[in-house]
Formats: sequence, structure tokens, C-alpha cells
Amino acid sequence: MSDNTETSSHGDEVIKSHIEHLVRTNLPNSAIYNFLLSDVRIVFATRGTVKARLVLTRNHINSGGGIHGAVSAAITDWAGGMAIATWDLRAKTGVSVDIHVRYLSSAREGDEVEIEGTAEKIGGSIAFTRIAISKVVDGVAGPVIASGTHTKYVKLREPPK
Repeated sequence: MSDNTETSSHGDEVIKSHIEHLVRTNLPNSAIYNFLLSDVRIVFATRGTVKARLVLTRNHINSGGGIHGAVSAAITDWAGGMAIATWDLRAKTGVSVDIHVRYLSSAREGDEVEIEGTAEKIGGSIAFTRIAISKVVDGVAGPVIASGTHTKYVKLREPPK
């Protein structure tokens, strides 16, 4: 996007397409993301926000039958990067500075979760994101399973020429 005023659905389609491209091309290059998120579906993207859905499999579940805490943390890490990518269509989303996850509820194998990543601020060197992982109930995001924040060191994207 050449300017920051484009907020039309056409602009949202471009952003969603960019995120879907990153999922297709980058997930296979990360063993953990490919293992956990190979079936993730991007359902919405606009500047600063991405929403995805994922059906939980045995790979996501802990010994007690609920979503594993490490899975929630990995999802928080991934969704923070995707939210940053929506900001200006960048491909490189930086490196983690810190990540915090609060575990509020649970979900089981076969449950669908919605992942919402929001870029709260993208600066010249630091980006701040907020993530919510919710259990999908009757087709809509329901109870929050985990919420998190993710701070990343980012390199300022060069403006298009």
C-alpha cells in the first residue's frame, strides 16, 4: 500500500492475501510453526489486525486433555508477527523482545479456536502486539482461552520507490 489512507475492502483483500502468502511460504520454513499451524486459516485481515481459525488436534493438547500452554505461547508469537505484517505488508516481522501469555480457560481436541492478533503500535524499532485466543462456540469467538502481549524488535520498512 502506497499510502496509509487506504482502508477499503479492496485494501483489506490485499492485506489478507499478503498474510495468506506469508502463511504458505513461511510456515514450511519453521518446524514448530509448520507442526502446530499447518492447518491455520486466515479469516480476516486489515491494517493492524489479523484473525485466523484453527481446529485443535492431538498435537495441540497436553496430558490433561487441554490446549498446551506452549501451544498458546507459540500461537501468540506467530499471531504477533502476522499482525505486524498487516501494518505495511512487510515480509520480515522482527525478533521477539518479550512475550507474555495469560491462561484463562481451555479447549480440547476437536475444538476450533479463533486467533486475533492486533498491532497496537509499530515504531521505527519496536512493535507492540496484543493477541487473544478464543474458543469458537456456535460459529463465533466465545470464551477467551489465552491472551497475550508480544513485543518485537522490528526494522523500519523502507518506503516504496
